Amino acid sequence: MGRPPPLLPLCASVSLLGGLTFGYELAVISGALLPLQLDFGLSCLEQEFLVGSLLLGALLASLVGGFLIDCYGRKQAILGSNLVLLAGSLTLGLAGSLTWLVLGRSVVGFAISLSSMACCIYVSELVGPRQRGVLVSLYEAGITVGILLSYALNYALAGTPWGWRHMFGWATAPALLQSLSLLFLPAGADETAAHKDLIPLQGGEAPKLGLGRPRYSFLDLFRARDNMRGRTTVGLGLVLFQQLTGQPNVLCYASTIFSSVGFHGGSSAMLASVGLGAVKVAATLTAMGLVDRAGRRALLLAGCAFMALSVSGIGLVSFAVPMDSGPSCLAVPNATGQMGLPEDSGLLRDSSLPPMPRTNEDQREPILSTVKKTKPHPRSGDPSAPPQPALSSALPGPPLPTQGHALLRWTALLCLMVFVSAFSFGFGPVTWLVLSEIYPVEIRGRAFAFCNSFNWAANLFISLSFLDLIGTIGLSWTFLLYGLTAVLGLGFIYLFVPETKGQSLAEIDQQFQKRRFALSFGHRQNSTGIQYSRIEVSAAS
Repeated sequence: MGRPPPLLPLCASVSLLGGLTFGYELAVISGALLPLQLDFGLSCLEQEFLVGSLLLGALLASLVGGFLIDCYGRKQAILGSNLVLLAGSLTLGLAGSLTWLVLGRSVVGFAISLSSMACCIYVSELVGPRQRGVLVSLYEAGITVGILLSYALNYALAGTPWGWRHMFGWATAPALLQSLSLLFLPAGADETAAHKDLIPLQGGEAPKLGLGRPRYSFLDLFRARDNMRGRTTVGLGLVLFQQLTGQPNVLCYASTIFSSVGFHGGSSAMLASVGLGAVKVAATLTAMGLVDRAGRRALLLAGCAFMALSVSGIGLVSFAVPMDSGPSCLAVPNATGQMGLPEDSGLLRDSSLPPMPRTNEDQREPILSTVKKTKPHPRSGDPSAPPQPALSSALPGPPLPTQGHALLRWTALLCLMVFVSAFSFGFGPVTWLVLSEIYPVEIRGRAFAFCNSFNWAANLFISLSFLDLIGTIGLSWTFLLYGLTAVLGLGFIYLFVPETKGQSLAEIDQQFQKRRFALSFGHRQNSTGIQYSRIEVSAAS
């Protein structure tokens, strides 16, 4: 006869813990890579394969995850992904060969990709219009917190024998807590009436489930029916411009910019990791406070505009003050092979690991990087760049700058901070919030997964093309090209992306159905018709 637990705090915990698990799993490889390299004698190519194996699993999840989410439900998909994550973490913790490490990372990539899609959809459907923006954006905040937490644990376990096994194992803690929170929540919006809390109704969407609900096939995403083609245009445009603005690659250069203003060696990498991570957290929290007030469209426009200005600023500064690239991959002798241990042995090996330099990782955009022996590699430590193979920790500092050059380099650092902040209160959280809102409930999982697959594919393309692009047109023009892309993205958002602030999911659906194209959605917003009612259910003893 006890009162059910409040839904909003539980939804907040599901969103935050889901993001924390995602961010931790992405970033943990940065601290584990060097000891893994020393322990297993990994070459540069093997390190890249290990780092990229998470992407392979995530791509697979984005291809099939939508069908799982729509067929089995959002809650079951999250619980299932946590079980898969547990299996992957166990495989990594007990791995005795590169094969098992790659398998474990692939399984983990599948789990976090599936969970990320299901979490955003589940929370958006379960809460009302006034809380939806904050709670879905909380997932993005959790990602950044998870990245910072992984750096802290990597540092704490750096000198521990076989510490990388503990690093991988700790990822199960937030996943288990999230599963515990899910046990007290309904399976979906149609079951919220079973709770006695004040539930913001989704504009009639939940009651109509099961009552003549329409059926959509995957091909309907490209048809004019209910303006599905227009919705897909909005979804794909957001995820593609999110990547094509070069956000992952710009942040790969963070450590070099820190070094150019006087922070050399390890301090440069650490400041790039922790400093930019703190900036990301602050900007994401700002977005959470504004997303339901200023609106999704306003944050996207402001964020994209500042991204265009800041990345162009970095490009212009690099014309006047050339910056050296960061270190490249250094393979070490096969430590375990010299000890006479078979490389493919499944047995646990015992050795003492040296302290680890920090590398880096990206939030929601894991990148498979390439190391080209004929070109310098720009990767180094920051919380939003992809993990790289173990790096040389001895970085020569640049020559002492003149006063004018020093001012320009500090300007580049300021532009970098603005770029990170702009992405973190614009594209970072709002893209996934809009994707969770614009599709009908019957096909929402498949549509979200379809757009997510393009996100991963575009991320891979941008990452792999970075060095070739620099070699062809130079670093400055590469950044200016990203700035031009951001300007194009600004135009796309202005013309096609709707304002969904304060509207129920059903009202957003009706808004799309009434128009053939999404053009000029942002100028109209109807927040009327949002219903709030207290659901009274007789207590059953």
